[in-house]
Amino acid sequence: MNTATQTPAPGLTSPDLAPVLPAERTWGTGNYAALWISMSLCIPTYMLASSLIEGGMNWWQALLTIFLGNTIVLVPMLLNGRAGAQYGIPFPVFARASFGVRGANVPALLRAIIACGWFGIQTWIGGYALYQMAVLWVPSLATLPAVFPTSWGLATGPAILFFLFWLLNMYVVHKGVESIRKLLVFKAFFLPVAALALLWWAISAGNGLGPILAQPSKFTDSAQFWAFFFPSLTGMVGFWATLSLNIPDFTRYATSQRAQQMGQAIGLPTSMTLFSFVGVVVTSATFVIYGKTIWDPVVLAGKFNSKLLVSFAMLAVALSTLATNIAANIVSPANDFANFSPERISFKTGGYITGVIGVLIFPWKLIADPSGYIFTWLVGYSGLLGPIGGIMIVDYYLIRRQRLDVPDLYQYHGRYAYRNGVNTAAMLALVIGILPNVPGFLTAIGVLEKGTVWPGLVAVYNYAWFVGFLVSGAVYLGLMRGQAAASPAPLAHAPAAATNSSASLAQ
Repeated sequence: MNTATQTPAPGLTSPDLAPVLPAERTWGTGNYAALWISMSLCIPTYMLASSLIEGGMNWWQALLTIFLGNTIVLVPMLLNGRAGAQYGIPFPVFARASFGVRGANVPALLRAIIACGWFGIQTWIGGYALYQMAVLWVPSLATLPAVFPTSWGLATGPAILFFLFWLLNMYVVHKGVESIRKLLVFKAFFLPVAALALLWWAISAGNGLGPILAQPSKFTDSAQFWAFFFPSLTGMVGFWATLSLNIPDFTRYATSQRAQQMGQAIGLPTSMTLFSFVGVVVTSATFVIYGKTIWDPVVLAGKFNSKLLVSFAMLAVALSTLATNIAANIVSPANDFANFSPERISFKTGGYITGVIGVLIFPWKLIADPSGYIFTWLVGYSGLLGPIGGIMIVDYYLIRRQRLDVPDLYQYHGRYAYRNGVNTAAMLALVIGILPNVPGFLTAIGVLEKGTVWPGLVAVYNYAWFVGFLVSGAVYLGLMRGQAAASPAPLAHAPAAATNSSASLAQ
């Protein structure tokens, strides 16, 4: 039987999930560098750097932490990206090789839920920026009576603008991703200029770079520094741990492996570090200027005296955030939800689901303070994504030697069917990789008190992504090689001709 001519199973394919034909792969090195520059130039990146300053680091400690974290996460980014460039398949389909054609819904949905959280965070930032602008012209917005429970921590005025901005995001989803292209061009030109303007203001108002960069670390000894550094490094890795999994969603359009590898290597660590430098300098300057650090740039911009200047800045932040949100936080989860039920969930429906869950996650609480942003959100979800990355990379490189049978990725009874479509080895490895981080996470969010948990387990949480990646990868490798020794058939490699079989699936 020639697998290249198999008809894809209806429940496993759709136009969004089908392989991209080689002739349609048009992204070069510049496209990938521009993609990362565009996605890095966003408010959460600024807040990433400013949260480290607020947490106690000085300027060079913060920048070094960010550079190291992004260099580390670049490795799984490039490793997972190879499969997308080789076979033209998106992340949910790639995950079928290791988790099974049905089991792949688990990593896809975990990734999607986290993307929903990021969508909510970005939408809150954009909505709050609009609130900062609106309240200047309509001061009564700040004194509207409370309508939400106190435990929600949500004031009425910001909630109204948040909802309006959320509706704008949903409208863009309805119109389609193509409608965001002009906004991405606007962002590419405006945000660097705005960042440089903010940097100039900080240097000018802070009496030069000297006093700003002279701000010392707040740690009294090395033990305090290392206790903050390691979870912060994990948080930096966690920042893009989402894209390190679903990067095949983008590399599937690459003209070559070199194009996506060079583009990402050039674009990711450099743009993240350079834009973070703005956040480091400006946040350090706020201490010199105001006597306290202001880590949220939207709150900082609201302190400017000119109504027109603040309005222009806040409107620009909102538009830039809208562009980032659609590109980074809608495309991937929409594909992930579509993978769950391709016949029922379209890209637009997946986008709507993302929007609703993004609100239900209460994003305003996730970024209420730097501690919650790093230790609860970034480190917390990295403990889920690290194990998935470990399993997928071990499977692709050590088990399958970069050989996939593309048609079987779209079949319920092919080599990736395992048992009822689920690879129990991957599921078991995933659970075992997540478990060590659970006690530390529950302690971080206050469910468990520190005294009730063995300190070693709390410390493990500081390395959540690394622990999950290594543990799950090692367990998966052992289980799969054990299965291969008993029955080698499930691990058989695809013939070389399978690499060209994507054309039949895309037709």
